[in-house]
Amino acid sequence: MATTTDSAPSAETPAEETAAARHARAGEMSQFPYRTIAMGVVGSVVLMLASLGAGGILVRDPIIGTGPLSWMRYGHGHALATAVLYVGFGLVVWAWVRLGRYALAGRIGARPIVIAAFAWMAPLLIAPPLFTRDVFSYLGQGAQLLHGLDPYDYGPAALDVLPDVVQNVHWLWQTTPAPYGPLYLLVAKHTVAITGNNMIAGVILTRVIMLAGLAGLLWALPKLVRHLGGRLPVTMWLTVASPMMVIHLVGGPHNDLLMLAFLTIGVWAALERKHALAIALVTVGMLIKPTAAVALPFLVWVWANRLPGEESLFRRFVKAVVPSLAIFGVVFTVGTWVSLGSFNLGWVTGLQAPQLIANWLNFPTGLGEIAHTLVNLVVDVPSSPFVTVARGAAWLALVGVMVWQWWKARHGGREAIMRMGITLLAVAIFAPPTLPWYLTWGFVILSAFPWRRVHLAVMVAVSMFLVLVYYPTGEQSLYDWWFIIGVIAASLYGAASLLKPDPLGLIEAWRRHPVTEHRAEERRAEETPTSHATS
Repeated sequence: MATTTDSAPSAETPAEETAAARHARAGEMSQFPYRTIAMGVVGSVVLMLASLGAGGILVRDPIIGTGPLSWMRYGHGHALATAVLYVGFGLVVWAWVRLGRYALAGRIGARPIVIAAFAWMAPLLIAPPLFTRDVFSYLGQGAQLLHGLDPYDYGPAALDVLPDVVQNVHWLWQTTPAPYGPLYLLVAKHTVAITGNNMIAGVILTRVIMLAGLAGLLWALPKLVRHLGGRLPVTMWLTVASPMMVIHLVGGPHNDLLMLAFLTIGVWAALERKHALAIALVTVGMLIKPTAAVALPFLVWVWANRLPGEESLFRRFVKAVVPSLAIFGVVFTVGTWVSLGSFNLGWVTGLQAPQLIANWLNFPTGLGEIAHTLVNLVVDVPSSPFVTVARGAAWLALVGVMVWQWWKARHGGREAIMRMGITLLAVAIFAPPTLPWYLTWGFVILSAFPWRRVHLAVMVAVSMFLVLVYYPTGEQSLYDWWFIIGVIAASLYGAASLLKPDPLGLIEAWRRHPVTEHRAEERRAEETPTSHATS
């Protein structure tokens, strides 16, 4: 295995890519991308340093506080910190896209991509929360459970201890019940039991716990790729090294990462004919984040199609669904009881809390807002009826999509898993709210299938967009229209860069600039040996 430094990969024909993919699968790599990884590390360090002023900072920060660096958090200082943070983000994305070109060309295997991902995540483990403040809600709800308050009945504002934990919860979630599964509340409870009122330690420990979810993904994804036909380097690049993972799920952090670990391992178990284990694992994932429940009906089809005999599909389905319901019931009941000390279904009503978020990133909400804007040109009316009607129609459409995809999955196998991934994406897009990291639910599953290059370019644009539509502080930027235009332009450029390095020819134009060429000629003249006559 050669260990030369990296350079921009050249375009290859499909036949050459196929051969290169076989070499990459066999572990043969032509180079190790030292410079690309180093670029991402520099960007991640810049992100970490700038986030001290521009990230999800604490109300009372014991590190910067009112000291000599407090200028980073106010006025021009904050604007400068934000600009520097986006530079760091740009470097991470640039490195990620370069790494993607190597993976697509078959010039590296999965190992350098995983190394890159960990190297880029490392500085963010100690950074303030990035592009979100959800981790403060996790800690607030864990503190409630620790001190005897039901997080499904009260918001963190009801807690009269651990003031730093409570005051850093976003105002929108101060009085709303928890929308998370009981098992994750148990995790958050023990996190707060260890870190107490120390918010910095609480955020760091939460990230360390999320790394356990990442370890589960790293274990499951190669096995899923073997079943679903993808290319492991591309899957690892798309899932583990992407800005959605590095910046959202780890830099955030978000508990979706733990749920995804149980989901992917459960899908692998189903494909390995360990159906009871698959249902149990995905149910555990549901106890972390309820969305995982969407996958369970598809796993029943996988089980039904693996049953021996020549019975009808209906009879095989019944034979699979009965034990599936029994396993689900036992795991769900025991998990809830162990987590909360009682059989508490309060999280079902808690799921209504996130619906308070209304923005156009959620497709039906956006349609409702467009309709309101058009009608409002004629008559002054409130927006809520339009959004409510659009969301109601979207729920009906979503139910139809879910049922249709589930029925299309009735033959089991890879088809059922693909339909599962599509349905998870549909839930993230159509069910309010749509938060950027929600789309990882379907992306992670679908990443193990074969991808066309142009579709991966679309994923680059989507990944960049979904990080940037929130400010680094965790507040949304969706109605800052000039900013969003810039985000879209940057995302499209990132997508084009996967297909062709320097797609606008900016670097090449700079190299051809007259001043640059003149200086190059001067350097060549200086380096050319000349003879002088001596007198």
